[in-house]
Amino acid sequence: MAKEFEIHGAIEVPPELTEDKFFARFIGFVESRGWWFGGGMREIVDGYYINADGTKGAPVDAE
Repeated sequence: MAKEFEIHGAIEVPPELTEDKFFARFIGFVESRGWWFGGGMREIVDGYYINADGTKGAPVDAE
């Protein structure tokens, strides 16, 4: 039997860190401990979600 935690939040990183590099480091951290992560991730810039095509999407506070 395993215990799970659901995470809701945001992590602030330096602007030069890409979403792909962040995700790889995050998953690397999780998996190096024998843990599992299930969920998703969305990029936020200046309070707006960034769409897959790189355009600005909805404001974070609207959802």
